[in-house]
Amino acid sequence: MVGRIGRPHGVRGEVTVEVRTDDPDQRFADGAVLLTEPADRGPLTVAGARWHREILLLSLDGVDSREEAEALRDTELHVPVADLPALDDPDAYYDHQLVGLRAQLPDGSPVGEVVAVRHEGADLLVVRRPERRELLVPFVAAIVPTVDLAGGVVVVDPPEGLLEL
Repeated sequence: MVGRIGRPHGVRGEVTVEVRTDDPDQRFADGAVLLTEPADRGPLTVAGARWHREILLLSLDGVDSREEAEALRDTELHVPVADLPALDDPDAYYDHQLVGLRAQLPDGSPVGEVVAVRHEGADLLVVRRPERRELLVPFVAAIVPTVDLAGGVVVVDPPEGLLEL
């Protein structure tokens, strides 16, 4: 996710964007095509971007009124996977690479499935566990020592009490 659409700005269809990328100038450049979640709201093409104080404002092709902009509120904006650059750090991952991996303990016992990655000051894996609430696992090497994309597994070595939360 590179951003989330917020409230409309003005009456001509501009939207505010909660930026979730370290390169907003590239991701929101004129002509950029963004995928959406929910998918039926897009794809959206950037017609213009500008900063108003510290808030990014986007104009989108086909969104010409405040009402049309309001209908897009809370839409997540994503870039197509093919447009993502390769990562230089072998221990860095895109969120989409982690979602869907099986989470297991070092002894192979199942924990659940990674269903999302949250970025709330720290990176957190959201693990869905059968018959239990979702588990938030800090995505740090001490707790997640192994990520095996080819094998479809992340190993979680939780500190005492984490699995009981």
